[in-house]
This record gives sequence, C-alpha cells and structure tokens, in this order.
Amino acid sequence: MRVVVTGATGNLGSGVLRALSRDVAVDSVVGVSRRPPSEPDPGAGVQDVEWVRADVASDDLTEVLRGADALVHLAWLFQPTHDPVLTWRVNVLGSLAVFGAAAAAGVPTVVYSSSVGAYSARPDETGTGPDHPVDESWPTHGWPGAAYTREKAYLERVLDGWETTHPQTRVVRLRPAFVFRREAAVEQRRLFAGPFVPQSLLRPGRIPVLPDIPGLRFQAVHSDDVGEAVRLAVTGTARGAFNLAADPVVDMRALADLLRARLVAVPRAVARAALAAAWHLHLVPATPGLFDAVARLPVMDTGRARAELGWTPRQTATEALSSLFAGMTRPTGGPTPALDRAAGGPARLGEIASGVGERP
Repeated sequence: MRVVVTGATGNLGSGVLRALSRDVAVDSVVGVSRRPPSEPDPGAGVQDVEWVRADVASDDLTEVLRGADALVHLAWLFQPTHDPVLTWRVNVLGSLAVFGAAAAAGVPTVVYSSSVGAYSARPDETGTGPDHPVDESWPTHGWPGAAYTREKAYLERVLDGWETTHPQTRVVRLRPAFVFRREAAVEQRRLFAGPFVPQSLLRPGRIPVLPDIPGLRFQAVHSDDVGEAVRLAVTGTARGAFNLAADPVVDMRALADLLRARLVAVPRAVARAALAAAWHLHLVPATPGLFDAVARLPVMDTGRARAELGWTPRQTATEALSSLFAGMTRPTGGPTPALDRAAGGPARLGEIASGVGERP
C-alpha cells in the first residue's frame, strides 16, 4: 500500500508517520511538505519516507498522487492570524486543489483531518449547564468569528459535495480534539503563546495562579493516538466522520492541578478583553475569536470511532497534556522544521521579526 501524507512534518504528521511505519500493509509512505526534514528521525521509525517538497496552495500534486492507495491530508497553516486571506488561500483553496488532484489521480481513499473546531457551538452555549456530548451528526458550521473554525467548517461543506460527485472514493473525516505531544511543545508555544511568553512560565510550578473562566473546558488527545486512528482509517474500510478525543474532559481545575497553580475567578469577558488587547498589540498570535470558539466547543462523543474504527486512545487527555508540559520543561523536538526547538533563533528574534501573527 502506498500512502501520501500532506503536512507530514508537524504535530499531527509525526504521529501519523509513526503509526503508518508500524503497519506491514503499508509498503511506501510519501511525505509532502513545504520544508521537508534535512535528515530522517532515527527514533521515529520512518527513515524510509520519501519526501516531496511541495506547497499545497501552489503546486499540482496529481503526479505525486498517481498510483497512491490513500491520501492523508493534514496540511494546515495556523499562522498568520492577522492575515486570514492568506490562511484561507492555503487551507481552503489549497485543500480544494489537493482533493482535485486526488480525483484526477484516481486515489481510492482520502483521509482528511478536520477538527472539533468544525462543530457548531455546544448545546449549552453559555457554558453554565451540564455538558451533552455530541456525535458526528452535530452541525459542523464552526464559529464564524475565528478563521480556523470558519475554514474547517467550509471544508466540511466542500467534502459534502465532493463525496456526492466522487462516490467511488472512500472519504474519512477525522475530527480530533486538541492534539498534544512532547516534541511539539515548542511549536505549539510559538503558534499560540508567541515569543513574549517565557517558555519556563509554562512549566508545572512556575505559574502561581490561573484564571478560572466560567465554562471553559476542552478535550485533548495525544498525537500518537491520532496517528493510530489515521492508520486504522487508511487500512480499513470505514467511511464518514469520526470524533477523536481521550478522557477526561479537561477543565480549569484539572489544568491548575497539572500546573500546580491556584485558581482565581475571572469573568469570561475580562479574559477575552485581555487577550484581544494583547493580540491587537501583536504580543500574542492567538486571536480573541479563537478564544470565543474554544469557549463554545461541544464535548464530543467518541463511541463511533471506538466501535467502527476499532480505535481506543492509549493515553488519557491528562497524559497528553502532561507530555506537552514535559516538553516545556525540557524542550525537545524533531528533525522537521515545524518541530525544530531552535526555530526562531536566539532570543526568538525570528519569531518577533515575523510580526507575531503577521507572517507564517
């Protein structure tokens, strides 16, 4: 089996490559990336990956995909948050081009990494009532105020139509929760906290207090467990959408316990205003719209993935988060540019020079 993976160098991609490399049914893996690694990762078991340098937004992947048994589409641009036109061009138009290339090449299976962010607001949008886990039939209209959720929701609509016009292609949509792994800790700090947040501050015991924001909670899953779900989707026969998350749901109390911090009640409006000010001042890349989206995310029911994919996460949500914080305590990374712990240069001047949310 020959599998082509776009966006193969980041947090999700590293977990997917690990999982595919362990499957004897997978003979060949092609990693597509704008910046392939300079050398293989000897600990990942993916030394034999064939790397192709390509940009999904500008390069035609038809020939790369010709003869492939499956496409795993992971490529996604989170930054720049101050330029949503660019992220739309890469994420949405680039994905349209990838799906078109898959159709032209006759790829029989397409596995696409969607997100919990594609879902509409939870049943109790105020966050004050009990959670009602939603299955894959919950509307996927996203939160309109954030580029990430708009783009994920739009691609869900694209695939609705694409599946109708390409019935010969088996399409699997995976909707993971927040995905963490130790090796991606530095990357995720760069993407969401920015260069002005000391990495040492994001270690257990270093933050004295955390804001206790009403109703704020989220689900998490380890990158390796998402990789296993992709492997099962690629090599199996299932089709349709699958929620991916580990237990338990993480609330502010659980987060405070992990960081050994004390909770201080902060109204949601105050927390949002502080983030909005920091974003407008180019101090952090995370947008207030993304905060609004996270505050309204539904809790996902993962029963279908367990029953039809045969997927069970090996690590709990708490363990996935702990691995992230371990990566903050002792920064590590991988051989790919996205996971390079030295990215940004001394004193993070590269990150600061990029404008903090202005450029990818």
